[in-house]
Amino acid sequence: MKTTVTSVDFGTSKIVTLVAENSGATRCDIVGAGIVTYNGFLEDGWNNPAEIDDCIREAISQAEKQSHHKIREVNVGVPGAFTKVYVTEARVSLTGPDPHVTANDVRAIFKTATENLGTLPGEIIHSSPAWFRVDDGKKTLEPVGIKGRELTAMISFVVGNRFFLDDVTTRLQNMDIKPKHFFSTPAGEAMLYLPEEDRDRTAVLIDIGYLNTEVMAVEGDALIFHKCIDIGGGHIAADLSEGLDISFKNAEEKVKQPFVYSMSATSETYEIPASGDVPGRTFTREEVSPIITARVDEIAAEIRKALEDSGVKLGNWSNVYLTGGGLAFNRGGKDYLSSKLGRPVRDTPKRTVKMSSPIYSSTMGLMDLIIDTMEQQRQPASGVAGKLGDFFRSLVGG
Repeated sequence: MKTTVTSVDFGTSKIVTLVAENSGATRCDIVGAGIVTYNGFLEDGWNNPAEIDDCIREAISQAEKQSHHKIREVNVGVPGAFTKVYVTEARVSLTGPDPHVTANDVRAIFKTATENLGTLPGEIIHSSPAWFRVDDGKKTLEPVGIKGRELTAMISFVVGNRFFLDDVTTRLQNMDIKPKHFFSTPAGEAMLYLPEEDRDRTAVLIDIGYLNTEVMAVEGDALIFHKCIDIGGGHIAADLSEGLDISFKNAEEKVKQPFVYSMSATSETYEIPASGDVPGRTFTREEVSPIITARVDEIAAEIRKALEDSGVKLGNWSNVYLTGGGLAFNRGGKDYLSSKLGRPVRDTPKRTVKMSSPIYSSTMGLMDLIIDTMEQQRQPASGVAGKLGDFFRSLVGG
């Protein structure tokens, strides 16, 4: 039986609506996509609020035409700029004549962790465990069945900004579209693109987008740190436009995108075509490089500061991955960032067949989280050992 799933992802430069089909044969088949560029947002709200309704309508209309499916409800991704991550440690006692962890104990520890947070300025849209531990034993994500006297857990909560939730809800309802659920876009992206074995050792995902850069640290199945930095690839193009006195479009397409972050590219030149009465121009690498690297150095410094201030302990075994359209496309960009951060930076593994470009990492991560949550809520696991990943998603996913 096929189930149709829809999502709306709000990026800093585009709104993407996806229609996917989920069935026993195919977990996620993208059958329709609507992609509309817009002016994006910063942490204090939309850059151009007046355009949002039309952009949402157009993205939905495009997806409907491709999928031949009328969209009446959507799952909405909440961007990192409109979320805050809270991490808390909770404990519950194990009782009974033969005390061991049960599904009820897992429910209880999530409840206790939620109570620990108190009153929050927003709504919890995602929660997940970094680890569980019984007594003084080893950390695990599969505690059910382990004998002991006390269960401890570190649990992460992603809280959505009330402005974003209310604003998008109102806009969609005015279009006669029901916002079905809100999901954490950074959590979905991090879970999809950070390999499980790396998450067990704490891993970092850096998404350098158009108007911002997101730094995400994950331990186990939890987003334990998130920082949104208001600088992205668009700022590099803006610097080039101003510094070279060329149009933003030419700065982006003719200089920023083909730039190679490598000393071996010393003979590179950048051709700007003539336009009307304005003659064409040619720039050397020596003219271009200082402008680009100054801004990338600033981004790298902000990333490094975010990680240093995060309190997250990263060891030599903790891997860092890069995605997003701001730097990942440039040859040598990953290595240049690595030199500035002082640790290796890797490309994200390819997880999808369709829309596999780094610019769609948040979109595909969101859809993966939606389908994962939907599958586990449809068939919640019993909570036996080896199935806790499914079990806790059936409780709190999304």
